[in-house]
Amino acid sequence: MQREDHRIIGTEGLMRVRQGAVLLILGAILVNACGPGAAAPATRQASGEPPIAATTSGRTMVISTRVEVTSLSPAPFWQRRFTFLSTPRLFNADLTLLDQRGDPHPYLAEALPQLNTDTWRVFPDGQMETTYRLKPNLTWHDGTPLTAEDFVFAWRLLTSPELGTPTSQPHGLMEQVIAPDSRTMVIRWRQPYPDAGTLTVGFFEPMPRHILEQSFHQDTPDAFLSLPFWTRDYVALGPYRVDRWEPGTSIEGTAFDGHALGRPKIDRIRLLFLGDPNTVLANLLAGTVHVAIESSIRYQQADILQREWAPRNGGTALLWPSLWRSIQVQVRPEYANPPVLTDVRVRTAVAHALDRDAMQEAVVGGHGAVTDTIISPLASYYPEVERAVTKHPYDSTRAEQLMREVGYLRGGDGIFVRGGERFVADLQVLTGAQQEVELPLLGSQLRQAGFDVQESVIPAVQAQNAELQATLPAFFAGGGASGERALPNFHRNAIPKAENRWAGRNYSGWSSPEYDRLAESFLSTLPRPERIQQIVQMAKILSDELPAIPYYFSPDGVAFVAELTGPQVVVPDVATTWNIHEWQLQ
Repeated sequence: MQREDHRIIGTEGLMRVRQGAVLLILGAILVNACGPGAAAPATRQASGEPPIAATTSGRTMVISTRVEVTSLSPAPFWQRRFTFLSTPRLFNADLTLLDQRGDPHPYLAEALPQLNTDTWRVFPDGQMETTYRLKPNLTWHDGTPLTAEDFVFAWRLLTSPELGTPTSQPHGLMEQVIAPDSRTMVIRWRQPYPDAGTLTVGFFEPMPRHILEQSFHQDTPDAFLSLPFWTRDYVALGPYRVDRWEPGTSIEGTAFDGHALGRPKIDRIRLLFLGDPNTVLANLLAGTVHVAIESSIRYQQADILQREWAPRNGGTALLWPSLWRSIQVQVRPEYANPPVLTDVRVRTAVAHALDRDAMQEAVVGGHGAVTDTIISPLASYYPEVERAVTKHPYDSTRAEQLMREVGYLRGGDGIFVRGGERFVADLQVLTGAQQEVELPLLGSQLRQAGFDVQESVIPAVQAQNAELQATLPAFFAGGGASGERALPNFHRNAIPKAENRWAGRNYSGWSSPEYDRLAESFLSTLPRPERIQQIVQMAKILSDELPAIPYYFSPDGVAFVAELTGPQVVVPDVATTWNIHEWQLQ
């Protein structure tokens, strides 16, 4: 039996292994290091294998993640920039749980509302009503009973103008939330909302009224958001409850006996914040980390794991195209510098200046999926989107032609000049391994095409500064939310500004009346085929207007030791840890 030793090792002495290719299948990369012919691990043992105990008594599962969260709460006033899903999933629960395919299942709710029944009614005036019935005897991590009033309180809190998120979806569409009794919640909607029957973590989660209500009514917003509740004293409903949070190091949790889907099979977890993928690799190989999630390893480390693990059946790595990479372009006249960034021809020229194939070959070894859209290639309707969007292949001649239309000519040093003024713009990224590899490549390609970009890295201490990110003057490159759920991020109401405490993810400050109309219609259209057509139209507008210039999806995944079973390939918008309560550690 493996000893319980959680001392984390560095990369010193880690043998360098020649980098090899990891086979990319568009749906997923499967690197199965369990030996020839072995099946991918699942949540059940294969026939003929010895049964696994129902619980893994006394064991601690050590998990690595790349970034420390600001808070474990998925509430929008905390999650103002792109965050991963898997960490909040460890500690939170909501009415609905999405499985690895994105299919919804009841979680805190006894059943999910069904359209055209008493649980989901659409009225002639376009308003709706959904009714959720909570499972009996549910409690918060501190033992206090969960009631429908906790959802009512959450709605009041989330729609508070002082917290800056009253228009965020879906709570911004809720006319009223009432609790006829302790287990029944009725939501009255201002308009149709297609996901009203599948409210998941990050969209509308309960808040512990017994802990937060007094401060919410009496304290300033800053004092309220500074409560220890949001960090070390966090109380929620998920599979694990927080025991200890060491800032900058780790979060420890214990299996929650009152979890709605049953007590997790692994007694304890320790979530480590490890930003260096080679440190994660060393600890996976040593067995001091059991599973790596949320981009804490890259394709290079997956290849090494394959080579090292295969001879000894040491573990498995699963990778799939997941993380959308783009350059966000500042288009608000009050912030844009140079001001010409507000001209779509300039943004289109920048798109044609990027050799995205070369970039993803250099950064992710060719295992990325080059894209012209925010929609994932794993989406079932992706072929329709791909046919509709405007393509911007690498074409320096076309880039120069577009800049000539704006009045720019190449100067003696190759940089665009108009009226004696050179095209100079900032190109910035957040600190991080992948961003800092991409930055010089992007800079080199843009300068070669005639754009004099000044590269800089935003330090970690400023990474959570929402105002800074929203007011950057030119180009901001990096990862971001993708898929259909990210489409509302380009609505005008998602523009961060002082009036909403810089909440929202439309960092470019771009807006389009036609896009806003489609986005609003998308949020109120119920038939799925109509919604897909709206997705296609919005993707087309984004590819024409380019408030964000996509370059590729980089691979994400999970790697885990052979003693652990349960992790799976997941579609976008699903947490890798969605089924962590079923994972088992032998």
